Amino acid sequence: MSSADHVDSFYAATRTPDAHFPRLDGDVEAETCVIGGGLAGLTIARELAGKGRSVVLVEAERVGWAASGRNGGFVSPGYAEGIEAIERKVGYDHAKALWDLSVDGVDYVRRAIDDLKPAGVEPVAGSLKVLRYDDAESLMRRADVMTTRFGYERAFWPTGKVREVLHTQTYFQGLHDASAFHIHPLNYAVAIAADAAARGAVLHEATPAVHLDRGRAGWIVRTPGGSVSARNVVLSGSAYGPRLWRPVDRAILPVATYVVTSEPMADRLAGAIGFSGCIGDTRRASDYYRIVEDGRLLWGGRITTRTSEPARLAEMLKRDILAIYPQLGDFKVAFAWAGLMGYAVHKMPLIGRIGEGLWSCTAFGGHGLNTTAVGGKLVAEAISGGDDRWRLFSPFRPVWAGGSLGRAATQLAYWRLQFMDAIEERRAQTRSRARSAGAN
Repeated sequence: MSSADHVDSFYAATRTPDAHFPRLDGDVEAETCVIGGGLAGLTIARELAGKGRSVVLVEAERVGWAASGRNGGFVSPGYAEGIEAIERKVGYDHAKALWDLSVDGVDYVRRAIDDLKPAGVEPVAGSLKVLRYDDAESLMRRADVMTTRFGYERAFWPTGKVREVLHTQTYFQGLHDASAFHIHPLNYAVAIAADAAARGAVLHEATPAVHLDRGRAGWIVRTPGGSVSARNVVLSGSAYGPRLWRPVDRAILPVATYVVTSEPMADRLAGAIGFSGCIGDTRRASDYYRIVEDGRLLWGGRITTRTSEPARLAEMLKRDILAIYPQLGDFKVAFAWAGLMGYAVHKMPLIGRIGEGLWSCTAFGGHGLNTTAVGGKLVAEAISGGDDRWRLFSPFRPVWAGGSLGRAATQLAYWRLQFMDAIEERRAQTRSRARSAGAN
């Protein structure tokens, strides 16, 4: 991919006019150098500059070029790892604090949009998480746990209510989150970059960091055309990030997901999807989708560790869509793209200090729009004011992801999860048929 522009996607085709930031030429100094112009890095730069601190950000391509500008656009609380698993690892009080931070991340994005009022970033409220099998009891139990233990309300929707808005026999019960919303993520990244620059941050695109050295009073980030000397360095690249610090580099597992956007077809969508918010199922490897401007359907799914785009991506996801909504008929896929997300093996972000003046803020795969805000704000507050809440993420340190063997193991695990999802759905269908037969 060229650094001249973003990958071909619906987001790139509908992004608002954005400034090109110059390549770094020469040697500069700053208190903090941020490596990576995704939402985590941009949030750090914005927050530090807003506090009057000196910050330089270097990005190898364009700001928002990687996962930050290619994702599903869902803004909701949580992490890629489930909150129950987090609680088992760190205990209730710690898990509750992490959950509250994830809610703060949603609020950060909402406040930024309210403050900046950026063009092309109109939040659409609501999220609906649906079951592909009949199990009202477990979903009501999950809703109760979130309300009573974590103070976060999600409304249980019975099958009839779900099918009033999603016209398919595939889905049963659902959980509705009125506080979640969806946005155009690339336009949001562009807006955060512009505001960071307006606050005094210095941003450089087409400027890959190629080497990280210790300096006399901190670090030296070397680029093809110059260098940045800084007391603090933040590694906020991800699956596409530069290989600069081995403990972090080897902890990032690149995982691909695929997204398509249909041609405008508002009339057909009206007969299939009557919910304007985010929609996803509860499978371990879920479909996720939403209706976007011009009456288009944006649909993502098919997680894999393959880093190359399959030749028949559009047809593959179109089959997934029509398996649920056959009434959409033979529509045209207008855009199809792939993107790499960075995961750690524990499925939690890598946020915190990893050396004197060296910070990580990465691995936001699977749940990035709120958690990049969390990580960016925590790291900026730690650097500028000594806030140590980043230590809440200390149990989730960089762990070797296994390299090529790790990618192979993850792909096998993904196939296993798909198989488990299928078995779970079949068992639920068998139980449902048995209950119906007993009622008769």
